[in-house]
Amino acid sequence: MIPEVMAERRYDIFEEELMPQINSLFNFAFSLTRNEEDANDLVQETYLKAFKSIDKYEVGTNAKAWLFRILKNLFINEYRKRSKQPSRVDYEEIVTYHNENESQFSSYLDLREEMFEHMMGDEVTNAVNSLPVDFRTVLLLYDVENFTYEEIARIIDIPIGTVRSRLHRARNMLKETLQDYAIKHFGLKDKRRKQ
Repeated sequence: MIPEVMAERRYDIFEEELMPQINSLFNFAFSLTRNEEDANDLVQETYLKAFKSIDKYEVGTNAKAWLFRILKNLFINEYRKRSKQPSRVDYEEIVTYHNENESQFSSYLDLREEMFEHMMGDEVTNAVNSLPVDFRTVLLLYDVENFTYEEIARIIDIPIGTVRSRLHRARNMLKETLQDYAIKHFGLKDKRRKQ
């Protein structure tokens, strides 16, 4: 193939197979970073790395899983890099924060509320977000993004048995956390053993 044709096909593959995954990537990035700006940066870095490495992507395979693995690796690398650096405080951000009018914050819409609006209550969202990151990641990849155990194992580079175990434990943690909520809002009986 001549280089121009290869380059043209590269853009087509990127647009057809990789770009449609952007919303799922952002949701996953946000679940890892818990910050909209950091999630946007992580998604942007993921697409940049994917574009540079597109010759390693096999057309017709699971583009979503390939992108999620890149994103996860970038997140881990960034986390390691940040954990080795001393904390920094931006003086300008502090001054700006204190000088802003509080009424501006009343119109703020939390991204998690927007993402899960009409899907689940705040208690459920808070319970999911309170899970340790390893368990939250597996739960979101399986229950929200519909990846298989095998795909999750490849994305986060752990054995399938560990995926199953983390998913089971994550669901049990959610069940325990949400039991009082269910009793209160749905009239369910408390099945916990009285001690």
